[in-house]
Amino acid sequence: MTEYQGGPVVIQTPAWVRDAVFYQIFPDRFASSARVLKPGRMEDWDAPPTQHGYKGGDLLGIAERLPELVDLGVNALYLTPIFSSASNHRYHAYDYLAVDPLLGGNPALRELLDRAHELGMRVVLDGVFNHCGRGFWPFHHVLENGADSPYRDWFVLDPDVLAGKRQLNAYPDRHAGGRDLPLGYASWWGHPGLPKLNVSHPPVREYLLSVAEHWLRFGIDGWRLDVPTEIDDTTFWPEFRRRCRAVNPDAYLVGEIWDEAPEWLTGERFDALMNYPLGAAILGFVGRESLNRSVIEAHDIYSRTMFPLDGGAFAARLRHLMALHPPQVTAVQLNLLGSHDAPRALTVLGGDRQAFRLATLLQLVLPGAPCIYYGDEVGMEGGLDPDCRRAYPSDPAKIDGELRAFVAAALAMRHAHPALRAVDVRICASDTAAVALLRSAESEEALVCVNAGREANALDVDLPFAAHRLVELPLPGMPGAELSEAGGRPGAVRVSLAPQSAAVFVRAKTNGAATVSER
Repeated sequence: MTEYQGGPVVIQTPAWVRDAVFYQIFPDRFASSARVLKPGRMEDWDAPPTQHGYKGGDLLGIAERLPELVDLGVNALYLTPIFSSASNHRYHAYDYLAVDPLLGGNPALRELLDRAHELGMRVVLDGVFNHCGRGFWPFHHVLENGADSPYRDWFVLDPDVLAGKRQLNAYPDRHAGGRDLPLGYASWWGHPGLPKLNVSHPPVREYLLSVAEHWLRFGIDGWRLDVPTEIDDTTFWPEFRRRCRAVNPDAYLVGEIWDEAPEWLTGERFDALMNYPLGAAILGFVGRESLNRSVIEAHDIYSRTMFPLDGGAFAARLRHLMALHPPQVTAVQLNLLGSHDAPRALTVLGGDRQAFRLATLLQLVLPGAPCIYYGDEVGMEGGLDPDCRRAYPSDPAKIDGELRAFVAAALAMRHAHPALRAVDVRICASDTAAVALLRSAESEEALVCVNAGREANALDVDLPFAAHRLVELPLPGMPGAELSEAGGRPGAVRVSLAPQSAAVFVRAKTNGAATVSER
């Protein structure tokens, strides 16, 4: 546990997250095990995904593939919802205390956790506590009994329903008779299948908090919390944090908030947020000349957050984002380039694989915990939901082995060099198409240079040490860079980069610090 005294509250974040590399999995789409019997016909695995179709992926399939993820360099999993639900994405839970039978049930989660922990991997689950599915047993009770149900206060019901004047309309014909029929209850964004939970009602609150505690006791390592800003009870998330940390002091709590929201990371609610702002900046920089504007404009959030950035604008954006939070928070932000809710990174980049390599490298060398969306490392593409939720390729011909080798090498580099996992980062040079970052840990320093342009480029960088001690780390698919003196000062160096390329250099500090003569 890492602490930061930030005013009246001590900010505590799990130390293990600093060294974590997450792999986000949509369980229905990653891997299917023959040990999980399917109740009926599944959608063809390699066919384009549909809104309601099931591919048949399960938790035992994930457990059987863990060695591949370890080989890639992954040491943490984030799974989208796994509890019993009548939707393939399972954000419509009807039993929070049971893993969906299609995923193998509770025994499959037990096996997955045990195997993952044996391999030194952590597992974070998706918690959906703002809303449930129509099949959730208290909601079903209200459907059957209306205002007479003792569970009526578990939901936000319309006054006429509470007065017994009408029943709920959970399966509306939205255009029957030309009228938009009311549901009789609050739901997530008006979706009938997602009744909103009344978390201010003590029995609901206690139920949800006990669910969070139950799965932490079962062995999970944290929670990713869905749409937390839509729970308007300001006391819920602080109590959620206290209850979770009482069970597991190292539990990682990360909120799904797409915009900058430092007020949520002051030590009272979450450890981190899904760092979409950083991902948008990275993609906007490396994809400046290739961004797929049509797919970006079709996404409600990307359309207002993702734009082409030159090196100077990207550097300014980085400075802002790195200064937005205390260092202990920055160190555990969940840094991602894509997710189940957004077009895949390679598609956003117009299919430019070299730009994707640069994006991945930047994701891995900046402070925070990188999160790889399943299949991105082998070149999977996909547009808006459900296309971004395609099944992991079963055909080896659809696997980009060279891209995977690059990602694996970049992850190995991150694991091997503490400077690349440290909090300290300084932008030491930028121009129209390139940027240079200095990363520093107690034992070493690293210089990361990225040229996102389509032409060769040279950056003049002023370093706080003699450049001759820098050693370049090899990266497959990158031609390397040339260093030469610039300005006649010991720390002044010119870094010459090929088009769309990057280079990482490291140097060991002397006795844990740079020597006086080099400063």
